[in-house]
Amino acid sequence: MACTAIVGINWGDEGKGRMVDLLTEDFDVVVRFQGGGNAGHTVKNELGTFALHLLPSGVCRKGVMNVLGNGVALDPESLLREIKDVKSKGISVTPDNLMISDRASLLLPWHRTLDVLEEARLKDKKFGSTKQGIAPFYSDKFQKKTVMAGELFYPERLKAHLNALREWKNLILTGVYGADPVSEEDIDKWLKNSCEKIKPFIRDTRAYLSEAQKDDKRILFEAQLGALRDLDYGTYPYTTSSSTVVAYAPIGAGLPDAQIDRTIGVVKAYSSCLGEGPFVCELFGEEADRLRKLGGEFSEKDGHPYRVGPIDLVATRYGVQVQTATEIALTKLDILSALDEIPLCVKYRLNGQEIDEFPFPAALDQCEPVIETMPGWKCDISGVRNWWDLPEEAKAYVNRIERSVGRIVRWISVGPERDSIIRRG
Repeated sequence: MACTAIVGINWGDEGKGRMVDLLTEDFDVVVRFQGGGNAGHTVKNELGTFALHLLPSGVCRKGVMNVLGNGVALDPESLLREIKDVKSKGISVTPDNLMISDRASLLLPWHRTLDVLEEARLKDKKFGSTKQGIAPFYSDKFQKKTVMAGELFYPERLKAHLNALREWKNLILTGVYGADPVSEEDIDKWLKNSCEKIKPFIRDTRAYLSEAQKDDKRILFEAQLGALRDLDYGTYPYTTSSSTVVAYAPIGAGLPDAQIDRTIGVVKAYSSCLGEGPFVCELFGEEADRLRKLGGEFSEKDGHPYRVGPIDLVATRYGVQVQTATEIALTKLDILSALDEIPLCVKYRLNGQEIDEFPFPAALDQCEPVIETMPGWKCDISGVRNWWDLPEEAKAYVNRIERSVGRIVRWISVGPERDSIIRRG
C-alpha cells in the first residue's frame, strides 16, 4: 500500500489544498489528520473555486473517499456550511465520499466563545487567534472534557455528559470572564440543528482505513497549517494547538501502523503569515502591499491581510527537516513574475553573527534577515507547463531553493488552476 503525506513547510497557507486536489487523481483515500475550521485550503478547478476549512481537499475528485480523522477538531456547524457550499457548486457530498471518525471530538458551542473572550482579555498580548475555538477545544480534549462524535449514538449518556461539561464550563464563562452561561436549551438546539445532521457520516474509520490498507488502496494524508505552526516544533506560543508534522499523521488519521512512503512538503515561492508572532523575513510598507496584492494574500476566513516577505530559506530548511520531506512542491511562482529583482532571506543575523540554523523561538525576535536578490524574469509564466520552457532566471531561482533545502522541487505551480503545474521527474 502506498501512503503519501502532503504537509506545509512554513507558516501555513503554502497551497497544500491545490496540491491535494491535483494529486488525488492517483489516490483512493484522502485523510485529514489534525486541525479544525480555523484555516483554509483554496481549491480551484473546472467546477469552481472552493475555500475548504474542514472538508478534505479530495472532495472535488469523484471516486475518492474523504476521511476526517480522530485528530481533527470537528465543528459540526462549520462542516455543514461547507457541505452546503460545495453542493451548491455541483459536488456531491454523501456518506459514499465523506466519513467522520467516531473518535473525533466535537468542537462544542462554548469553545468559540471562550476563544473570543480570551483574545479580548489578552489585548495587545494576544496570539492572533482566528477565534474559531481551536485552542479551547484542544485544551479541553487533553483534559478529557470533550464529546466524541460516536457519543451522538448514545443519547442518554450524551445528555448526562454534556450537562456535566456545561456545568463545569459555565463556572469559567461566568466566574472568570463575566459572560453569560450556556443553557441546556442552547445545547439541545445545537444537537438538533447541527449534530443530528452529521450522524450519517460518522463511522469507525480506523476499521475502514485498516481494511483499505489490506486492500492496497492508495492513501493520502492531508495536513492543515505548516511546520512553523506545530505545537512542539513551531514558533511557540504563536502556534496552532495540534501537531502539524507528518509524524503525527498516522495517529491523527486513525491508522497508527501506517508507514509514510513519501512526504511532499509544500513551499510558497515567497513567505506569508497570518497571525501574531515572530516573522523574521517580513516586508513592510509599499513593498509588502505590492506583494500582498499580487499574491492575493488575504485570509479565506475573514479577509484579513496576511503578513508577507521573501522566501525564508532558514525557516524553509528547518521545516523540511521537521517534516522529513522527501520532495518539494513550490507554489505561486507566477506571482513573482512582476518583480525586477527577487529577494531571498538566506540567513539570520543574531547578536551580530550570521546563522543558518533556525533558532529557539525566544531568540527569533532578536533576529534580522540577511537578504540577497536574484534577477527577475519579467514575463508571464502562467502558461508554461514544461521545465525547459521557463525563463532561465526562474529556473535559477528554483535551483537556488533546491540547493538550500536539499530536496528536489518536483512540482512548480504557476497558477491556481488544477492544470497550472510544471512536473519535474
